[in-house]
Amino acid sequence: MKSTRREMEKKSEIGSAIEELSTMTIVKPGENHGSAHIPTKPFLSVCYFVLQVLDKIGPTMTVMRQDVYQNIKTLELMHESNPSLNSNLVEILKSEAREGNARKGSSCSKALVWLTRTLDFASLLLHTLAKDPEKRMEQVVEEAYDVTLKPRHGWISSAAFRVALRLVPESKTFVNILKTEDENYDTLKENMQMLVSLFVPFLEDMHCILRLYNLDKLKST
Repeated sequence: MKSTRREMEKKSEIGSAIEELSTMTIVKPGENHGSAHIPTKPFLSVCYFVLQVLDKIGPTMTVMRQDVYQNIKTLELMHESNPSLNSNLVEILKSEAREGNARKGSSCSKALVWLTRTLDFASLLLHTLAKDPEKRMEQVVEEAYDVTLKPRHGWISSAAFRVALRLVPESKTFVNILKTEDENYDTLKENMQMLVSLFVPFLEDMHCILRLYNLDKLKST
């Protein structure tokens, strides 16, 4: 059953991401690699919800937010160019691999890689925050970055991120921003834990497919 408009307005970004992930199915490649499937529109919906969560961290996420938004738009435009064929992100990966464009310019393959890594970052951030809400937000963000994004970032991106860390809000402030009017902290914590539990197998499947197309070790330029 679809949510009513009123329910959608009251639902948090985390709640909306949970709903989207709960109904999304990724088909991992078996012996027949052609059977792999990542639904394009649901994947991008999750990315949009996570983008809204990152927005609430504040100016620290400005550069990352711009990259995430541009990567979403890259995949959206490709989907719109042929909605039937490109309803499966794997078909886009196949096409770019076949044409030799996967690692060139602003390819859809590169956009998918960095969106997946951003979801890794968001998942680890929410996991840490739910586990230890008293931890300094600056430390939560930095640890998530060091594990998920820094290994693939160049020194310029890493240096810019370090400078921006000084602008993160306190953990309590961020948590209060994430909550809806009807939520208390315990409810928010449960929702963060639920979202992370959905992210874990989802991201494992995503990385499995990226490895298949030799994209998992791609670095920023």
